[in-house]
Amino acid sequence: MTTKTKRNANHLINEKSPYLLQHAFNPVNWYPWNKEVFKKAKNKDKPIFLSIGYSTCHWCHVMAHESFEDFEVARLINDTFLAIKVDREERPDIDNIYMDVCQLITGSGGWPLTIFMTADKKPFYAATYLPKDSHYNRIGLLELIPKIKELWKNKKNELLNSADKVSGILVEKNKIGIKKELNSNILAKTYQILESHFDEEYGGIGIKPKFPTPQQYSYLLRYWYSTNKERALEISEKSLLAMRAGGIYDHLGYGFHRYATDRKWLLPHFEKMLYDQAMIVYTLVELYQINSSNIYARTIKEIIDYLKGKMLAAEGAFYSAEDADSEGEEGKYYLWFEEELKDILGENSSEFLDIYQIKTDGNFHEESTGLKTGRNILHLANPLTNDSVFKEIDKFTEEREKLLSSREERVPPEKDDKILTDWNGLIIAALARAGFVLKRVEYINLAKGAADFILEKLYQDEELLHRYRSGDSSLRANIDDYAFLIWGLIELYNSTFDSQYLESTLKLNKKMIKLFWDNQDGGFFFTVENNQDLILRSKEIYDGAVPSGNSIALWNLIRLSHITGNKDYEKKAYSLINCFAEKVEENPAAYCQFLIAFNSLQESYFDLVIVGEKKDRNTQEILDYFRNNYFPNLQIILKESNRDKINEFAPFIKEYEKKNGQTTIYLCKDYSCKLPTNKLADIKEILNN
Repeated sequence: MTTKTKRNANHLINEKSPYLLQHAFNPVNWYPWNKEVFKKAKNKDKPIFLSIGYSTCHWCHVMAHESFEDFEVARLINDTFLAIKVDREERPDIDNIYMDVCQLITGSGGWPLTIFMTADKKPFYAATYLPKDSHYNRIGLLELIPKIKELWKNKKNELLNSADKVSGILVEKNKIGIKKELNSNILAKTYQILESHFDEEYGGIGIKPKFPTPQQYSYLLRYWYSTNKERALEISEKSLLAMRAGGIYDHLGYGFHRYATDRKWLLPHFEKMLYDQAMIVYTLVELYQINSSNIYARTIKEIIDYLKGKMLAAEGAFYSAEDADSEGEEGKYYLWFEEELKDILGENSSEFLDIYQIKTDGNFHEESTGLKTGRNILHLANPLTNDSVFKEIDKFTEEREKLLSSREERVPPEKDDKILTDWNGLIIAALARAGFVLKRVEYINLAKGAADFILEKLYQDEELLHRYRSGDSSLRANIDDYAFLIWGLIELYNSTFDSQYLESTLKLNKKMIKLFWDNQDGGFFFTVENNQDLILRSKEIYDGAVPSGNSIALWNLIRLSHITGNKDYEKKAYSLINCFAEKVEENPAAYCQFLIAFNSLQESYFDLVIVGEKKDRNTQEILDYFRNNYFPNLQIILKESNRDKINEFAPFIKEYEKKNGQTTIYLCKDYSCKLPTNKLADIKEILNN
């Protein structure tokens, strides 16, 4: 980098975030979020222009190219405000608060997120994408900023009063309401809501846009298991299979794009997020346990192949995301003209073009105009309803490999190569679960590698950190980091029965409660107590594209109570439920991960202890049965000997031993234990009844 280039950079130049670095040479004089910029704004009597986004966001790129790289807009911003850029993935704590603001003020939200606020961090204006020039009933920055400047000069008190009012509403919104028990009828109500919004024709919950939101389908699977309501299973299967057939899935390089803008799962926003791959894999594993379909096993393998090839860091953890754009155009990397395909595939391309729905005039529509672009996105006409469909598309393996090879010669989308503790926790959970169920040691080893990296590089002074990039571990962890990593470590224990992962789990869970639990009103705060960086400590419960830390923490507490026999964890879980019961009742379908955990308290829960050597044939036969069958409310503990460290973490099994010198199974249901047995058939009979 030349001296001249450095001189042209703004205050983001020394940041680690790929998103912030994308804006380091904007003419907008961006600052990162820190105390100094707010102090400067107060001294200069200027409001703050806060822009929040992420590196793989298409509309963030649009607003950047259109406005933040424009000298006329930059002059107005620099003259009127002090401008702050925030990477929502690095600072979800900031994003959570101001996204709430946007939804309060406008009734909707999204990214890029634009907030105007005082030097005291109190917001008075919120929007998402703002164009340079006003059009389509959307005010542009060239018109808006002078109005804000005039108001700040002549009617500042009105803006300050507005900011105080919004901040007050925000504080009230984040207060815990009346604590109450959550009625079990919420489970049927949630099912009814999801069923009523199911798209019968194309699958998915809702019409458009359509997000994968896998926890909704995991919830439906548990509801099916509890009630034998086949419709719940049908909705889950039809939706996941429709996604797999659609343009939201990358049929050449694999992995899922972030969401579909249309009803048919055809037209995606093209960014690929680590968390989506993780949550989808986990749900697909559950579906595989239910019906053993090769469709699910193969899709799991394809997603993991994508992760290994494109998202795995040399150090063993996983990167965050791949961009939607390449060469300044969304989806360009993934789209094809028909003639391109014919040139690459040659004379015998017609059948391939037919099965992947390729059209001469294109099948891809521009989102903003609805007009065809002439390009095509590969997708299948019908969902993969049975394994025979794979036989049909497998005829074109060579063609797909040719296209993938050709595509890799294009300019690829940028990769956001920061490593996040929370998202890695999700993929650790998914990989470990997939490895156990599918008996793929490679998947478990990938989970181990990511967990080992996080515990080595992002665990310092007995606290987690949130982000690693370019050798730098930084940013205090939030509740998601702790809860998601704990989930991953629980799944690693369940897949390996290695007590070191349970030891780390219990240590982190204890720290999480100490740092985030609200001793006055209950529930977990999103941030640590002594964080003076924000206007409030929020508590997040909404299960969106990513589940909330409170929801995953609830599930962890319930599972740890069964692993350890420590009822204090279950008491904490009930306290957590009571804190949020009122909010969950308002719109239960928005809290499916939370209700997955709640459901496990309403149904019979089985604790199964195997006393025997891990590699013993009888032990493996028992484990195979549970690999191949879906028991969502069952915890397995393996004790190999009285010297096994598991005795320390689960003291209630200290006296458990082999009977008749053979692998022995101890089964308890709802804290009532059956006689130990050497026969798997005895256990099957109890579970099936």
